[in-house]
Amino acid sequence: MTRFGVLVLAAGVAAAAASAGCGSSSMCPAPCSTGAAGSSAGTAGSAGAAGSAGTSGSAGRGGTSGAAGASGGAGTGAGGSTGAGGATTLPQGNTGIASRHPGDVGIASDPDVIFFDDFEGYTQGSDLNSRWDAVYQNQYVAITTDAASVYRGAKALQFTLPQQTAELSDATDKVVNPEQDVLFLRYYSKFQPPYDVVGSSHNGSMISAHYFINGGQATPGVRANGTNKFLANLENWRGEAATPSPGDLNIYLYHPEQRSDYGDHFFPNGDVSPNTSIKFTYGPGFVSRPNIIQQLDRWYCYEYMLQANTPGQRDGRIAVWLDGVLVADFPGLRLRDVATLKIDRFGLSFHIGSNPNGQARKWYDNVVAAKAYIGPVSP
Repeated sequence: MTRFGVLVLAAGVAAAAASAGCGSSSMCPAPCSTGAAGSSAGTAGSAGAAGSAGTSGSAGRGGTSGAAGASGGAGTGAGGSTGAGGATTLPQGNTGIASRHPGDVGIASDPDVIFFDDFEGYTQGSDLNSRWDAVYQNQYVAITTDAASVYRGAKALQFTLPQQTAELSDATDKVVNPEQDVLFLRYYSKFQPPYDVVGSSHNGSMISAHYFINGGQATPGVRANGTNKFLANLENWRGEAATPSPGDLNIYLYHPEQRSDYGDHFFPNGDVSPNTSIKFTYGPGFVSRPNIIQQLDRWYCYEYMLQANTPGQRDGRIAVWLDGVLVADFPGLRLRDVATLKIDRFGLSFHIGSNPNGQARKWYDNVVAAKAYIGPVSP
């Protein structure tokens, strides 16, 4: 059984600004079977959204893959202000939790932090089971000490996908208990070139609410209906070989208004696939931003926020930061119809529907899950 599932459709959006992201499409736990995982999260516990910031700088435009655009300065402040159109201004830059913990030292003890892992405490991939609730494909999950493949410290997480046509997924998942209404997930990651994968590929991270059931069984191909689940992956989508690798940064989303049995791809410019000709109604405050294809063999700081909506209102929101720059913001979302449907899981993933062109590899470091904006590692 696939872990996330997706139709193999071309996104139909052009690559523009440079920055970063993580892939797209379908995913499976163990050899595409039910896969073991941690139990569902427990009782509720809401979390407030992050505070305000000043005006942002936008991601710079590049060629097919240039470096990320420089960030604009972000102002400080709590609470958040309301911008034009009614959307609360989001923080950016080094104004988050990480700014209080230079080098991420002591960040795990911050009251707003739910989980932190810099992978320094492990010797081998199987050791992840001591802190993560599910590790899939242990034979392809490793802890590297190669300095070129470590962002900070002496170790990093390494996912490998062999050359093969069969579907496969490496992943580590963490159960969130108590469950949350808002979650921020930050991590550093880079792709090994050439990463020549076309089509189904969940190659980034995941935040979900009850997408995994019965002790960890994924539910791909089952529509979200407002009461059963929602899921948001930060990933890259490369629907055709002509698109530069790793493909367009997007949010792969299971939500009650999804356009097929599998998740929709939400791109920074506002396009939603499948059927990009049908415009999605985000409501007041949406800003179309350039679509992004990041460079391979380069570390980026990825962060995204999922804010579940108030049942009966369209105030759900998903936002994405790259190296501290806000590069995508999707306000006005309906993710649930009942208040009991809360975030109960997040994870890192590296999945391919088919990988006939050669071994693929990806690294992760300095992972933080929190109740508020985190920001890049502070010097």
